[in-house]
Amino acid sequence: MLIGLFDALRAARVPVTLREWLDLMAALEAGFAFADVEAFRALARAILVKDERHYDRFDRAFGAYLAAAQSIAPESLAQVPEDWLRTQFTREFSAEEKARVEALGGLDALIEAFRRRLAEQTGRHSGGNRWIGTGGTSPFGAAGHHPDGIRLGPAGGGRMAAKVWERRSYRNLDGDAELGPRNLKLALRRLRRFAREGAAEELDLDATVTATARDGGLLDVRLRPERRNAVKLLLFLDIGGSMDEHVAACEALFGAARSEFKRLEHYYFHNFVYDHVWTDNRRREAQRTPTLDLLRRYGADHRVVFVGDAAMGPYEITEPGGSVEYWNEEAGAVWFGRIKAHFPKLVWINPTPASHWHYAASTALVHELVERRMYPLTTDGLATAMAFLAR
Repeated sequence: MLIGLFDALRAARVPVTLREWLDLMAALEAGFAFADVEAFRALARAILVKDERHYDRFDRAFGAYLAAAQSIAPESLAQVPEDWLRTQFTREFSAEEKARVEALGGLDALIEAFRRRLAEQTGRHSGGNRWIGTGGTSPFGAAGHHPDGIRLGPAGGGRMAAKVWERRSYRNLDGDAELGPRNLKLALRRLRRFAREGAAEELDLDATVTATARDGGLLDVRLRPERRNAVKLLLFLDIGGSMDEHVAACEALFGAARSEFKRLEHYYFHNFVYDHVWTDNRRREAQRTPTLDLLRRYGADHRVVFVGDAAMGPYEITEPGGSVEYWNEEAGAVWFGRIKAHFPKLVWINPTPASHWHYAASTALVHELVERRMYPLTTDGLATAMAFLAR
C-alpha cells in the first residue's frame, strides 16, 4: 500500500531514490511512526526530501496519496488492526474528546460500531448519515459533519470529529514558486566569492593566540579585514511598460541583491539597452550614463544581470531608430553585443514564466543574443543563473 506514496512522489517530481525509500521502510519497522499519520508524514518528509524547495511538492503528493486511500475497498479497511485504532485514540484524545466518545457509549462502542459498518459496507459512499464515506453526517468518514465521530481521509467540513486523523500544513517552497525575500537570498548566495579586504577590524582569534603564546603570555591582539563577498555585480533593470506587472518581483530581487552583494551597481533601461542608461527614474532625462562609460569604468571581472520580460517590437532590438522613446543611431543589438563582449559573465532574468516566452518574437531574439542564458525569475531559475556566473 505504501508503494503508492513512492509513485505519487515520483510523479510530483520529488527526487526520491530507492535508497531513501528503504531507509523510510527501516524507520517504520523500528517503530518511529506507528499509528500516527502526522508522525508518518513528518518522518517521510525528513527522510525522503533533501531540499526544502521540494516541501510543497511532497505535501501535495502526500495529500494526493491520502485522497487515493479513500478509494480502497471496504474489505481492505476492515483489516485495520484494532490495537492501531485504540493506540491512536487513547494517546491523543483530549479530555473533551474523551467525553464525546463516552457520550456514544465509550471507545469500545465507537470502535465496534466502526467495525460493523466496515463489515456491512459494500462500496464507496458520499453523503448520507450511516455509511463510511464523504460529505455526510455519518460518524465515520471525511468532509462531512457529525459532532462525535471518526474521520478517515482529508480535512472535513465541520471539524467536529472526535478525532481528526489528518492535518496538513506547509509552506510553499517549490522550486517553481514565486519568489519571496528568503528564497531569493538563498538563490543569490550561489554567487559568492569571499575575500578579506579593507581595514583590519575583525578579531583574528588564531593569530591572537599564537602571538600571545610567542610573547610569553602577554596579550597581543591581532585583527584582520572582515570576510566579504568579493563578487562585483552590475544589475540592469527594465522599467515601465509591460514590466509594470512585475514591479513587486523586481523590487524583491533588487532588495535581496543589495543585501547579498556589497559591490552592487544598478542601472535602468526601457525595453532594451542602447547608448545610455540611468540610475534615477525621476531624473532619467537629465542624468544619463553613456553605455560606453560603463564599459570603461567597470572591468571584465564584473558579473552582469539583465532583468526584463524581453517583450517589445523586434525592430526595437534589430533596427537603428528602433527605440520607442528617441532616435538611436545604432541598433540595440549592436550595443548589447558590445556589453556581452566586454562582460563574458552575463545572464538575463525573465520574470515572465518560461512557458510564455514563445509568445513574443522579441523574446526569442533576446534569448539568442544572450546565447540562451535566459532564466526564469524562480528559485531554480535564479539559482541556475547564479551558478553560471560563479564559474
